[in-house]
Amino acid sequence: MRDEILTSSRRIVIKIGSSLVSSRDSGLRTDRIDRLSEEIAAVQSGGREILVVSSGAIVSGIKKLGLKAYPKSLPIKQAAAAVGQSRLMWAYERSFERLDVKVAQILLTHHDLADRRRFLNARHTLAALIGFGVIPIINENDTVAVDEIRVGDNDTLAAEVAHLVDADLLVILSDVDGLYTEDPRKHPSAALMSLITEINEDIEKRAGLSSTFEGTGGMATKVRAAKKVGEYGVATLILNGQQPGLLPKVLAGEAAGSLFLAKGRRLNSRKHWIAFTLRARGKITLDHGAVEALSQRGKSLLPSGILDVSGPFEAGDPVSCVDQEGREFAKGLVNCSSEMVGRIKGMKTSDINRQLGQQEYEEVIHRDNLVIL
Repeated sequence: MRDEILTSSRRIVIKIGSSLVSSRDSGLRTDRIDRLSEEIAAVQSGGREILVVSSGAIVSGIKKLGLKAYPKSLPIKQAAAAVGQSRLMWAYERSFERLDVKVAQILLTHHDLADRRRFLNARHTLAALIGFGVIPIINENDTVAVDEIRVGDNDTLAAEVAHLVDADLLVILSDVDGLYTEDPRKHPSAALMSLITEINEDIEKRAGLSSTFEGTGGMATKVRAAKKVGEYGVATLILNGQQPGLLPKVLAGEAAGSLFLAKGRRLNSRKHWIAFTLRARGKITLDHGAVEALSQRGKSLLPSGILDVSGPFEAGDPVSCVDQEGREFAKGLVNCSSEMVGRIKGMKTSDINRQLGQQEYEEVIHRDNLVIL
């Protein structure tokens, strides 16, 4: 199964970690970018379609600006990103040009992906580039983003890009071999997990957390990215990008890295977008009957099953649905504001119509706009 997935995947998103292409001492590691470009070009020449999500812009900018430490303030991070992004892109442009491979720079923010029309426009643009044989080099538009520079943002971005382009495989290149049974730095007997069939609580605990100067994420963010794309039917490979030649070898079937299988079910694109791209603006607490109706019988959310609401949110916003213990089990797009939900919670439709008049929607969340997590 593992070999079949890796050798047959045609459209692949490759995320390159910051520690691979940059360091605080030297800024950009152009030698590493040259080598990775050669390996990616070799994979593409075998008939694969490749998209690259690359970190490294901020660390590159830190070196150029002469900063002594990783900046804590958002404006300095954005200044470093502005300086470093052009240098990072030029390094990729130069490396791929030697190999007669065309590349294009794409900058995205969460807001580009959260807006459905812009999401689809980005999808069409990337599809057109791929059709021309161009490798898109994608990064977050850190210079204008207010809240996107955060832990694991490019792991998350890579997962969202994999969904955006209907990828077959997400490859996360890092400075580690993959997911181990224990932290190999503390436990020399730890074993590499080459195939993970399900991302459960045990796997998430094994991922732990780590942090370096060069990277804002750790294994936990990579596992979360794998879980996100797994819901869309995409497998994820975590691989050590420091080892020369490993990427094309593994995609040809050689054993290395950790492969996370996708779930058996595949959410359609729109429901995956609701579940994993949109951020909840509020929370609705449901009684046991409503939880069962939504999660087991595929029903829409009606006001009668609502116990509490927190916001604020407006009609059309994404909200989380939680049970009485506070566990999130669903997410959906609401048909009315938090103020209105607060007024009609616990009421039957007939009572609402009698007291408030005929409403545009009977459902607070229609089942077509609801995803069970």
